[in-house]
Amino acid sequence: MRYLLGIDQGTTSTRAVIFNEQGSIVSSAQKEFKQYYPQDGWVEHDPEDIWDSVLSTCHQVIRESGLEAKQIAGIGISNQRETTVVWDRETSKPIYNAIVWQDRRTAEFCEQKKSHEAYETMVQYKTGLLLDPYFSATKIAWILDHVEGAREKAAAGKLAFGTIDSFILWRLTAGREHKTDATNAARTLIFNIRTQSWDDELLELFNIPKTLLPQVFDNSAYFGVTNLFDHEIPITGMAGDQQAALIGQACFSEGMVKSTYGTGCFIVMNTGDKLIESKNRLISTVAYRLNGKTTYAIEGSIFVAGASIKWLRDTLHLITDTKQTETLALQAKHNSGVYLVPAFTGLGAPYWDPYARGAILGLTRDSGIAEIVRAALEAVCYQTKDLIDLFGVKISTLRVDGGMVVNDWLVQFLSDILNVPVERPVINETSVLGAVYLAGLQLGVFKSLEDISHLWALQKQFKPNMEDAQRQAFYSGWVEAVGRVTS
Repeated sequence: MRYLLGIDQGTTSTRAVIFNEQGSIVSSAQKEFKQYYPQDGWVEHDPEDIWDSVLSTCHQVIRESGLEAKQIAGIGISNQRETTVVWDRETSKPIYNAIVWQDRRTAEFCEQKKSHEAYETMVQYKTGLLLDPYFSATKIAWILDHVEGAREKAAAGKLAFGTIDSFILWRLTAGREHKTDATNAARTLIFNIRTQSWDDELLELFNIPKTLLPQVFDNSAYFGVTNLFDHEIPITGMAGDQQAALIGQACFSEGMVKSTYGTGCFIVMNTGDKLIESKNRLISTVAYRLNGKTTYAIEGSIFVAGASIKWLRDTLHLITDTKQTETLALQAKHNSGVYLVPAFTGLGAPYWDPYARGAILGLTRDSGIAEIVRAALEAVCYQTKDLIDLFGVKISTLRVDGGMVVNDWLVQFLSDILNVPVERPVINETSVLGAVYLAGLQLGVFKSLEDISHLWALQKQFKPNMEDAQRQAFYSGWVEAVGRVTS
């Protein structure tokens, strides 16, 4: 029996999981880390906290599995995308905190660039993305412009940029490897997804020196080897968390769709070898690249999903455990006209409004904790419908995953509001599973994508059970609520 270690470095926590060659979980460990909010709309992580969480969860999961490190054939990494780190090549120390994908500090910079229509057209054509603070390029530029001496060091080749996968890889390999994969590169605004290369014109637009950048590899590749766990283990799989989840959900056929409900929500449709340009402000991206062949996807990004439930727990203290949300939603027997628009750091697709801020609307004297919690759960489903309606095709099934979908009420309401069957797999944490599949493909543990697709297993299917009039009334209320907070 061969075993694989998956590292899933997420927005609020890091998870390490050991899988066997049947894709079943042997052991799992998770650790949360601190979030920093220096100013309104700013979100940061301490990269050393992230690294500590990676090391500690990996050591814990190996210890608790009862395995020896030499029994682990390889490592796969999935990671929060777009989050940006710049570090010193000599010391391996970050020169500034990681600027998180949710961060909106570069909104004004993006507006200035968007005032030149040719810039936005060029960016969208080459990257599939929009000129928005969400992506990495403007974060890199901000760090170089605001950390003393950073531009000079970058020009001299003394600094390195990476999304979190690159930073983890650098640390795992003691600075020997500065690499990333095609899916993470595709989220930076400086990688041309048509030519599959860093783009000089985009680098010039954002004033980013090429010396900062990692090499870009396929998702299944030899990224390096680590000896931090008492035995040399190769790192052979890497993907941004949402593309990793697409792989973990075995969405390998054109038209298949998955939606992941973690800190944010990300809906991804496999479009095969076709790079489809969305007319509805969705983004085109790389689904995965294997054996030099690129598969593309259309994606809609919701910035706040599980983060709103964490807010209810940690900031408002309306709940003490996220598991309470299902019970409370059931207690609120109807919608009551209460809507929560969770625009804590702006709104993502299809609004792309970095200045929008959150609101709870429709409160009456009868509104209580149950109604607010239900409204937070409903908001996730309404935002999903916002995006699914813009995909331009009628989907037959939606596969869901992520921490939120253990809530049966949420998944049933999602099926009702979309009027589509929703499938929840046996293994819910599909991002780390996808990373392990990629690692196993490179090592021959899994022979092919078809081999992997046979491992996918349904845990429960939810079918729509709501009258059309009710569905339309609920969603109309949401559209009106969003209109109140958008600029």
